[in-house]
Amino acid sequence: MDVTRDPAVEGLEVFCVRGAVRDARLGWPVYDHDWVVVGATPEEMHRRGFKPVGRDFPVFLHPETHEEYALARTERKAGHGYTGFVVHASPEVTLEEDLARRDLTLNAMAESPAGELIDPYGGLADLEARVLRHVSPAFVEDPLRVLRAARFLARYAGLGFTIAEETRALMRELVASGEIGHLVAERVWTETEKALAEPWPEVYFQALEACGALAVLMPELAADPEALDEALGRLHCLPEELDGEALARWRWARLVEHLDEAARSALAERLRLPRAHAALARQAALTRELCREAREGALPGQRILGWLDAIDAWRRGERVAPLVSLVSLEAPALADDLALAWRLAAQVLPTTLVEEGFQGRALGEELARRRCEVIEAALAPPAS
Repeated sequence: MDVTRDPAVEGLEVFCVRGAVRDARLGWPVYDHDWVVVGATPEEMHRRGFKPVGRDFPVFLHPETHEEYALARTERKAGHGYTGFVVHASPEVTLEEDLARRDLTLNAMAESPAGELIDPYGGLADLEARVLRHVSPAFVEDPLRVLRAARFLARYAGLGFTIAEETRALMRELVASGEIGHLVAERVWTETEKALAEPWPEVYFQALEACGALAVLMPELAADPEALDEALGRLHCLPEELDGEALARWRWARLVEHLDEAARSALAERLRLPRAHAALARQAALTRELCREAREGALPGQRILGWLDAIDAWRRGERVAPLVSLVSLEAPALADDLALAWRLAAQVLPTTLVEEGFQGRALGEELARRRCEVIEAALAPPAS
């Protein structure tokens, strides 16, 4: 929308900020815009029909486009963690002061409605040099910036971006001071989930490991560097083309599938992981163990049936195909066997056994016996 012709902001001093400014200059697609309003008050925004967002920051949604318009503000450190800040918003706060509180220089650029770039902290030069650099020493006041720097690296590493050494030093300082430990689980997971959906998610975890943050936030992953390297290599080995939340969910499952159940559960609890992510991680781990056993020898029908039971295939049949597809990446023959076993076992229905007079515990036992029987018959080697 052309804000110069927008009656909702007519007469306001507005500037486009953040991703739209940055990505347009990188040649990346721009899907939405964020705006900073200088010289206005909350009361004026209300009169113009803007809707306030949240309680802590002076951010408003446009009455028609629903894009975010934030009043220019400054922040002062007053406690630990991401939320330990006192926010000051007033008509006297300048655009440059607002941009100074940003994390990285490439996020501290603004653009006027006429297309003029406002770049007081050298963001464009760093963009062209492919460097992620902090705006000011105040970087160390917010531990979330460690994760954000790592996440932006996960987005742009393929374009040749690196984190400036002086910024890496501040990331290590935030870890050494203990400030990183004050991050709430929800913020850690939000940044991690976003990183998992980026083009190069492995560098997010590598950057966190390099500055020591991974050992604090996800010690189960950091405990074995060799296993972590192997896990990071799996992030691009997925069962199908995925995007968004599904992509992040599968990548998380692949990242932690090598951990034992106790470690996976501890990590899920620490990050307050969504149930769907924890469930898929468990299914991937069960499938990994099945593949390991198959490498050591032929799997009996009872073991395959146990795997189908463990992933709750009878109630959640949609889980089987993606996991079989995952197996096919490393063991195509086993994947074929599992697909056949599932197809045949799924045809043994409890309703048929009920009609035959089975019920209660006997029904469950006979159902398992017949399913195992058809799996054994299907996978038995042909008679010579």
